Amino acid sequence: MKQLNIGLIGFGTIGTGVVKLLAANGGLVEEKVGARLVLKKIADLDITTDRGVTVSPDVLTTDVNQVLEDPEISVVIELIGGYEPARSFVLRAIEHGKHIVTANKALLAVHGEEIYSAAAEKGVEVLYEAAVGGGIPVLAAIKGNLAGNNFTTVLGILNGTCNYILTRMTQEGADFSEVLKKAQELGYAETDPTFDVEGVDTAHKLCILLSLCFGSRISFKDIYTEGICSISAIDINFARDFGYKIKLLAIGKRDGDRIEARVHPTMVPVNYPLADVDGAFNAIRLTGDFVGPVMFYGRGAGMDPTASAVIGDVVDIARNLMTGIDRRCTPLGYQDHHVRTLQIKPMGEVVTKYYIRFSAVDKPGVLARIAGALGKYDISIESMIQSARQAGETVPIVIMTHEAREMDVRAALDEIDSFDIITEKSNLIRIEDNLE
Repeated sequence: MKQLNIGLIGFGTIGTGVVKLLAANGGLVEEKVGARLVLKKIADLDITTDRGVTVSPDVLTTDVNQVLEDPEISVVIELIGGYEPARSFVLRAIEHGKHIVTANKALLAVHGEEIYSAAAEKGVEVLYEAAVGGGIPVLAAIKGNLAGNNFTTVLGILNGTCNYILTRMTQEGADFSEVLKKAQELGYAETDPTFDVEGVDTAHKLCILLSLCFGSRISFKDIYTEGICSISAIDINFARDFGYKIKLLAIGKRDGDRIEARVHPTMVPVNYPLADVDGAFNAIRLTGDFVGPVMFYGRGAGMDPTASAVIGDVVDIARNLMTGIDRRCTPLGYQDHHVRTLQIKPMGEVVTKYYIRFSAVDKPGVLARIAGALGKYDISIESMIQSARQAGETVPIVIMTHEAREMDVRAALDEIDSFDIITEKSNLIRIEDNLE
C-alpha cells in the first residue's frame, strides 16, 4: 500500500488530537484513501511532557528543520498558532514543495495572501478547514457543494468562549467578570482571554469566511471589531423583555461592490436558529442566491473536532496525490486571477436597528430631551422601557430604534452623553432581525 509521510509542527492540544485520531482510525482512513498516512516527524519545543498518547521517540524532534527539509515528507501540518514563527515555517515548507494543512486562523487572516501566492508559485495546496468552526465542514462546503452560488450574507457564532460566557450570563443572570472567571477555571477561556472576549478571534475567522464567500482579498484590519466586555446582566434581561438574545456575531454582507464586515455583540430574535446556539458550540449561516439560507452547527473548538478537520484536509491532499492531481481547488476556491479586492463599507455607513440603554436622573423632561436629540439625527424610536420612577435617583431608560445609520447614532449618543441628566456613558447593542 502507498504511504503518505506527514510532518507535524506543534504537539499541543490539537497536535495530540491528530496523533490520537490516526492511532484510533488510521485503518479507516486507509480504507477510504488507499494510502497509509504516517506521521514521520513531530516537531515541538517540548517533547518530554506526557500527552497521553504513544509516540515513538525517533518521531519526536525539537528541530523543526527535520520537518521542513525532509524530502520524504509531503504534507506539513502547522498547529503552533499565532503569526510568527508560524508564517516563516509555512513559507519555508512551501519553498521545499510541501503541501500545507493548518488550523491557524490568525496567520491566514493576516498573511493569507502571501502564503497563497507562494503556494501557487510552487504548485502546492494550502488547506485550513480547522481554522474556522473546528470540526464544522463549512469551508469545504463553500468551495465545493455550494460553489454554484453567489453568497449575499454570512453570519456566524464563531467563538466558543464568548458564546459560553453569554449563555451562562443569559441562563443565570450573572455578570461578565463572574462568568469569565468560571470559564477560565473550566478551561473554556485562556488565562489571557483578550483575543476571545474582545472579538479578535472571531474577526480572524470572519476574514477567512468573507474571502471564500466573496472571492475577495480582505484586510483583517478593516473589519470592525467589538467584544463582549461591556455586556451586563441588565442588558441581557432587557433583551429578553424585547424578545431577543445577545450573541457575539460575525456579520458579512455583500452590498454591490462593497462588503459589510463587522464583529460585535448583536441582538437576535429568540425564535431564530442562531439564538439557540448555546454553550461552546459554533454556528455559521450562509445565504446563497440559489440554495437560500443554510446553517452549519457543531463544536467549534477542542482537541477531537479540530483534529477531525485537520485529518479531513490531509485526506483531500492524499486523494489528489494518489490520482496525480495538482491544486484541484485553490485556497480561496476561485481561480487565482479571478480573486479581486472588494472594499469594506465604513462602519459609519452601516444601517441597522439599535438597542440603547441610558442611565439618567429621574426627573421631568428627561425623555423629551433624549427623544429630541435622537430626532435631530433622524433616529426614530420603535419602543421604549423606563424603570419604575424613584425621584432623584438614576434609572435605566432603554430605547429600541428603527433602522438608522451608525454615524448618526454615534453623533446622537455623543450629544446625549454630554447632558447633565446622564450619569453614565450610554450602552449600544446592534440588532439583526432582518435575516433573510
